[in-house]
Amino acid sequence: MLEFIKTGGVFMWPLLGCSILALAIIIERFWSLRKGRVVPNGLMADVMARLREDRMTVDYIRSLQSTAGLGFIFAAGLLNSKHGRQSMKESIREAASHVIHELERFMSTLGTIAAIAPLLGLLGTVVGMIKVFSVLMEEGAGNTALLAGGISEALLTTAAGLGVAIPALIFHRYFSRRIDELVVSMEQQCNKLVDALHAERTS
Repeated sequence: MLEFIKTGGVFMWPLLGCSILALAIIIERFWSLRKGRVVPNGLMADVMARLREDRMTVDYIRSLQSTAGLGFIFAAGLLNSKHGRQSMKESIREAASHVIHELERFMSTLGTIAAIAPLLGLLGTVVGMIKVFSVLMEEGAGNTALLAGGISEALLTTAAGLGVAIPALIFHRYFSRRIDELVVSMEQQCNKLVDALHAERTS
């Protein structure tokens, strides 16, 4: 592995750093964007049951507030539900913006890695080819070892750049799609909560 990096030249080190950072972000996003963590299955049913049975307590709402995702949004809405439908919706909207910001954490970094890795590889390719032409100018085509070294450096950095960028781009698209699905699911459940709560109060 170390020989591979040395052969590829100086641009292999930033590419290695990008690959490690991308891998860390991918693992963290898989953990943080689990549906069971962001949109727990039984949460809506539990909240609705407590509302029907008049078992909604401040302690329960505070416990929701300490969770991530939908629970945090529900807590914001329930705490402000007494002030009317519009106030509840505004509170939910503010809490949702905070949750969405957390869901999108590191996504711009992952997208940046997907964008710059091929450019670093291309830069390494250009530098490698410059070395090749420098050898040709100084010593002619007879020094095949130096020529092969320059060409090898050019090809390795290109391959490494693409090897980092392609998975980063794939997972960036995948996580973006997952975030969109989670946001839609949370929006639907929040609308149901607002409608059910204020329908009960107005009936």
